[in-house]
Amino acid sequence: MENVKLGNLEVSRFILGANPFCGFSHHSIEKDWEMRKYFTVDRIKQLLRQAESLGVNSLIARVDFHIMRMLLEYYGEGGKIQWIAQVCSDVAGNIKSGIEAAINYGAKACFIHGGHMDYMVSQSKADIVGPVLQIAKDKGIPVGVAGHNPEVFKWALENLKLDFYMCSHYDPIPREDNPQHRFGAKEEFKEEQRQAMAKVIKGLPAPVIHYKILAGGRNDPREAYEFTAGIMRPGDAVCVGIYPPDKKDMMKENIELLESSLKKQL
Repeated sequence: MENVKLGNLEVSRFILGANPFCGFSHHSIEKDWEMRKYFTVDRIKQLLRQAESLGVNSLIARVDFHIMRMLLEYYGEGGKIQWIAQVCSDVAGNIKSGIEAAINYGAKACFIHGGHMDYMVSQSKADIVGPVLQIAKDKGIPVGVAGHNPEVFKWALENLKLDFYMCSHYDPIPREDNPQHRFGAKEEFKEEQRQAMAKVIKGLPAPVIHYKILAGGRNDPREAYEFTAGIMRPGDAVCVGIYPPDKKDMMKENIELLESSLKKQL
């Protein structure tokens, strides 16, 4: 598989996403619980080993105690996938503690959670972001921000020097008043959101990791990958979560769709 660079970190163009590990299906409350019950630590480690076998070298996962416990076991057993840490307020209630925990548990890159960035930018509370990310930068760790709202990236361009951006193709739950995901809330995936983010991506000066490209399973996979490949720059990557009970070879098929879609752009 082709690799790209986030700062000094080499990552596979297909990056495994961990939302399903924590029950974030973006589909229904029933699917959320189904995922939580399925993804034991052993099953997560099994999926990570499958990813390794397919050439995937990076995982994007939250800084929470469930993920960190799993990674301790996985790395202790010889696991090689790099952890790109999604920092939110789950650890000790603030993103500074999340950054520090990510570093202590071996994260190779980190970024601020999209919901938190949406909220902080809309509330004019994002001044903390630069100093918090500097903690990781001082350790030589590539840093970025995520967002569902294009305004996040307009703000980031004016205020931060980043190694990468995490751009959601959709903004399914507005976060202007609350940074947290609301399980069971109605989520809307609108085409105009995808088009708006595509325009913003063109002007970003560092690599972009595209996520939510499948709209929580609502999009036709082939169409979603072909659209994504059409707006990806040479240094960009894609992050997708995998849920094997829906399809045994889901990860392999997703990687093949990405690679075939990128070849069509040549």
